[in-house]
Amino acid sequence: MVDTNVTPQPKPRGRWVYLATIAVTAVTTYFIVALLMNINERKQEAQQHYLKIVELTEDTVDPAEWGKNFPRQYDSYKRTAENTSRRHGGSEAISKLDDDPRLRRIFAGYPFSVDYRERRGHAFMLEDQDNTERVKQFKQPGACLHCHASIIPAYREAGDGDVMKGFEKVCAMPLAKARGLVEHPVSCIDCHDPKSMQLRVTRPGFIRGIANLAQHVANELAAESTNKASTLLPHLTSIHQWAKHHNQGDTSEYDVNTLATRQEMRSFVCGQCHVEYYFKGDQKTVTYPWHKGMRVEQIEDYYDDEKFTDYVHGETGASILKAQHPEFELWNQGIHARSGVSCSDCHMPYQREGAIKISDHQVRSPLLNIARACQTCHRYDENEILARSEAIQDRNKALMNRAEDALIELLDTLNAAKANNVDNKVLAESLALQRKAQWRVDFINAENSLGFHAPQEAARILAEAIDYARQGQLKALAPSEIDNQNAPKVKSSAKGNQ
Repeated sequence: MVDTNVTPQPKPRGRWVYLATIAVTAVTTYFIVALLMNINERKQEAQQHYLKIVELTEDTVDPAEWGKNFPRQYDSYKRTAENTSRRHGGSEAISKLDDDPRLRRIFAGYPFSVDYRERRGHAFMLEDQDNTERVKQFKQPGACLHCHASIIPAYREAGDGDVMKGFEKVCAMPLAKARGLVEHPVSCIDCHDPKSMQLRVTRPGFIRGIANLAQHVANELAAESTNKASTLLPHLTSIHQWAKHHNQGDTSEYDVNTLATRQEMRSFVCGQCHVEYYFKGDQKTVTYPWHKGMRVEQIEDYYDDEKFTDYVHGETGASILKAQHPEFELWNQGIHARSGVSCSDCHMPYQREGAIKISDHQVRSPLLNIARACQTCHRYDENEILARSEAIQDRNKALMNRAEDALIELLDTLNAAKANNVDNKVLAESLALQRKAQWRVDFINAENSLGFHAPQEAARILAEAIDYARQGQLKALAPSEIDNQNAPKVKSSAKGNQ
């Protein structure tokens, strides 16, 4: 008898499981190998920063040649030609004289009363100087090219191989003659060694100026000045280290290119040009006035000791100091500098392209690039960062308006005093106060951050400007006018009002 209840045998699955395992393993292995190859490729890419196409030398001034080896950096450098607009400032060639007519009177008797415009990007540094009426209508020295052009090879040629000697020769030339020696605005060679690509300072004015500043720090430390905490620069560690060794007997001069830290150099390369300076002596040698420090009153003291004057005011006859663009000086008084934040951290923040990290060479306001320039440290919403920054600038602008108003009123008072034949001694005291007030107003007005680099310092300087302007008015007023203004006002009786 046949048993019809036989249990069916399961189908063999071993072969299919084996094949599936092989397939999964193969796919997984492929992706792991691809990932490892990608990681290795990125590591190699990170190690090989650039492909050497051309040989760069100390005479390679054209940034396009550097761009053949460094196309990423060159692409962003070219974007400095783009116009940018912000609530305060920007890079459009707007006339500051039209925007603020008070400046025409403040700069009366000086070329800035004729043409004074917003600065544009690095791409226009030489072109804008060629086109300004300050050059077309007035004689200017070759010293002007110190910061507007890629000029070091020209210095070297003029000095027969000696950059410092050539620097002094070119400074003394008429600008029209010196202009024929240069072709490009500031470019790669001004901040980088063409062999090692390391950051470096090339401007003779800065090299001498920072050495003078280091000597000042050494003198102050040696004297154990009671106010040294407020006047020295503790964040510039290489200068303090040099000063310590100098005071122990080391006679070598501070050399910025061998002693400065890399983070310091990320500010010093900007501070080569974004500074206060003057043309010293008949040779018009570009000189940075840091012999007594970098604060506004320390620079003023140096100028007073040198008996230096930029021009005589066209209305009052006062001896006036004209500030240039003291971003480096004001930045050194601010919280970012004291916290170790460099100029490049904000104005040239790092960016990633593949595995390579480079500095953005489109040098511009951090407020146009908040995510990379600000949020790496400040963990706030972009709108909040922008609002906080603009609030600082709004307050600075309002205070500067009050300072300029006070200065204009001082001019009116001085003109009236001269018409009324006020005693010359009294008038001289008032003119000296005009010099102090105008120097401070202009120091903040010429500085391109609108107070942001050091808000409290900017407010202090503008407060002093207002005070000096009002003191000058009181000095110039006739005694009877002062008596009338200070006399108590007696209220009329009710009967008298009837």
